[in-house]
Amino acid sequence: MTFALETAAQPAGLRRVAIEPLSRVEGHGKVTLLLDANNHIQQARLHIVEFRGFEKFIEGRPYWEVPVMVQRLCGICPVSHHLAAAKAFDRVLGATPVSASANAMRRLMHYGQILQSHALHFFHLSSPDLLFGFDSEVARRNIVGVAQAHPEIAKKGILLRKFGQEVIRITSGKRVHGTGAVPGGVNKLVSAAERDSLQRELPQMLQWAQDSVNIAKQLHAQNPALYNNFGSFRSNLMSLVRADGAMDLYDGVLRVRDADGHILFDGVDDQRYLELIEETVRPWSYMKFPHLRSLGAELGWYRVGPLARVQNCDFIPSAQAEIERQAFVAWGQGDLVHASLAYHWARMIEMLHAVEVIAELLADPALLSGDLLSCGVRQRSGVGMIEAPRGTLIHDYDVGDDDLVTRCNLIVSTTHNNQAMNEAVRAVARDYLDGHELTEGLLNHIEVAIRAYDPCLSCATHALGQMPLEVTLLGADGILLDRVQNTQSGELIRL
Repeated sequence: MTFALETAAQPAGLRRVAIEPLSRVEGHGKVTLLLDANNHIQQARLHIVEFRGFEKFIEGRPYWEVPVMVQRLCGICPVSHHLAAAKAFDRVLGATPVSASANAMRRLMHYGQILQSHALHFFHLSSPDLLFGFDSEVARRNIVGVAQAHPEIAKKGILLRKFGQEVIRITSGKRVHGTGAVPGGVNKLVSAAERDSLQRELPQMLQWAQDSVNIAKQLHAQNPALYNNFGSFRSNLMSLVRADGAMDLYDGVLRVRDADGHILFDGVDDQRYLELIEETVRPWSYMKFPHLRSLGAELGWYRVGPLARVQNCDFIPSAQAEIERQAFVAWGQGDLVHASLAYHWARMIEMLHAVEVIAELLADPALLSGDLLSCGVRQRSGVGMIEAPRGTLIHDYDVGDDDLVTRCNLIVSTTHNNQAMNEAVRAVARDYLDGHELTEGLLNHIEVAIRAYDPCLSCATHALGQMPLEVTLLGADGILLDRVQNTQSGELIRL
């Protein structure tokens, strides 16, 4: 099948650069840039070229199967989909709130997911760029290179993630694609031995999480010009917050701030999200473009995820993370921090918060005993919303009297950030693309901007595999000017 954007005509006099596929992200995507005769960027687009159709796959399935099915959207953040779906079907069963034990178990599972995902992204996927430089030697720019040059940093990242995975295993039954959450509650509790095994590791995990925040903070301090300006642009911010304005990554109400920090919407119930958000479709991407209904598509797009959450909440309800949040906010000198690379700093603050919350939850006796399930008055629909590692995740279902799902709508974190990632690509391309000779380091600058958002492209298209990166530069007359290929091994070949 020929994909439409490959044959679409481009404006006269513009040159097209295509970067395909993106590396060190989950799923497949490509970037196209249009340059004028003076090599100025006229258009920058992030294209998601996969189609999966999970929203249709779910239709006709019994609702109790869905929390396990939707995990197959992704192997990186399956817990987030698992819990969002379970929360949606809690509404269908009238099981709101769930029991204290179910709530504690789900929260523990979720914060374990936050921990392992943030550690994976920062240490495995992004630290090679941040520690060695965006245009450093490609053979070195990976987790193996980090382990060789910074063995203690690599060790902390690997073991922090391992601890998060162990939390997931204990609460859901498996590290990947577990079954712990079910509509109306959970199917197991934690044993005293399992709790004790996690508690023994907490002091070390807490120290390493604090060290991780320090690494991110030091990177900003060492090169403030880069970290303040790379991929920087102003935007609205959206996230869930607790009723009192605190950060809550499991539950809450929707809050939106504008680019200057003023609250546009607050206290919006998750069941009413469609009154706040709508999605548009564009012909050059399989990923939708959400925006605020009241502001329209041009002005109403927003960012989600760590950068939004750390600044959207009034405080973080754990001591050490709140201290670090205040330092982050102070970095903005009275304004919101809008630089894309600041996602990494905010992400590490959330990872520290996750360890602190895990410590609190492990002291809760409800993890060891209590009711597993709840139920109430049966409903025909339900929305489940959660703050996944990458941002706000929405699962919305209708269920018939026969218990079969009749409608499914998913808006995942990466979809919310779609326009923002396009803006980041445009900002970085304008600053770093010279328009003449393409180098691997130049291409990586563009990818660094996208990686800051920790995108999950498989989730966002509702894939698998790996392809080499090939970039072609054409003149305005269509004549080939340059063509390079970045192989799977990282070798740059000029074709």
